[in-house]
Amino acid sequence: MIQNMKYLSLLFVLTLCVNTFGQKNLQVEGEKRLKNIKQLTTGGENAEAYFSPDGKQLIFQSKRGDLKCDQIFTMNIDGSNTKMVSNGEGRTTCSYFFKGGKKILYGSTHLGGKECPPNPDYSKGYVWAIYPNYDIFTADADGKNIKQLTKTNGYDAEATVSPDGKKIIFTSMRDGDLDLYSMDINGKNVKRLTDKLGYDGGAFFSPDGKQIVYRAYHPIEEQDIMRYKQRLGENLIEPNNFEVWVMNADGSNKRQVTKLSSASFAPFFTPDGKKIIFCTNYFATDKTKRNFDLALINVDGTGLERVTFYESFDGFPMFSPDGKKLVFASNRNAAKTGDTNVFIADWVE
Repeated sequence: MIQNMKYLSLLFVLTLCVNTFGQKNLQVEGEKRLKNIKQLTTGGENAEAYFSPDGKQLIFQSKRGDLKCDQIFTMNIDGSNTKMVSNGEGRTTCSYFFKGGKKILYGSTHLGGKECPPNPDYSKGYVWAIYPNYDIFTADADGKNIKQLTKTNGYDAEATVSPDGKKIIFTSMRDGDLDLYSMDINGKNVKRLTDKLGYDGGAFFSPDGKQIVYRAYHPIEEQDIMRYKQRLGENLIEPNNFEVWVMNADGSNKRQVTKLSSASFAPFFTPDGKKIIFCTNYFATDKTKRNFDLALINVDGTGLERVTFYESFDGFPMFSPDGKKLVFASNRNAAKTGDTNVFIADWVE
């Protein structure tokens, strides 16, 4: 009996040490807004995880195992029951749940070919590919019953759904530039929301559905305009100087939130709609390295606050519907260089 008690005591201490060690690996000094960080995926490239409307599931894109490029997966918020819900063809991006959680939305190139489209030419620097074969699709939550929503030539992707479930906002090249558009959830009544030269994308609605937050790059100098147009002609953009913007849901009252002259993207409203959490390399001493952190800022552009302090990539934040949890992607605790995983944490007000 005494020996058993000693064994149990030792086991408890060892378990406590492992848990503490694991938490130290995940929590970085200074991250006072985060608590109880948990890693939900292990290995590969996993990112852009977004909550279902009931807060019980996540939908995300992942390149793992034998996959040559990103496909869409869902999982429970504890990391269990992970399953691929895209068809395994082409390249996919930017998935989202519809209101009610019974249908999903994502971008895919599969109608342009079953194989993965080639990676961009990184000899041109750090660039993002704007694959012209991307279109937006809906499907049942299990991936069945795929339906095409967009059918225009050129890039259509980066789609998310309004809280009331009536509108989709997305980025498109249909008018010759990368602009934001809204449409009904059946793909009808498309409306252009931005028209300034440059990239506008990565948009999300505010919790009350009245505002839209997005990332943007609008070149002003002639040489920058020429460079942007050249890259766009090559189906590329250079994400080196994005700022966070907001506008009304109808496209009116556009205003710039950040003025950091950095790569700031993946913005998302806090549950009260008064602040924006986003990803930025503003705090990095060396902008050429992949050191991005999460930050908070008031909608009026005041009160910038750094949230994460890991010396590599932290990005793609989203609050749970009840505002109690934050999901994000990070390179922290990577098994090998290049791994990006999905993490969830309690949010501390």
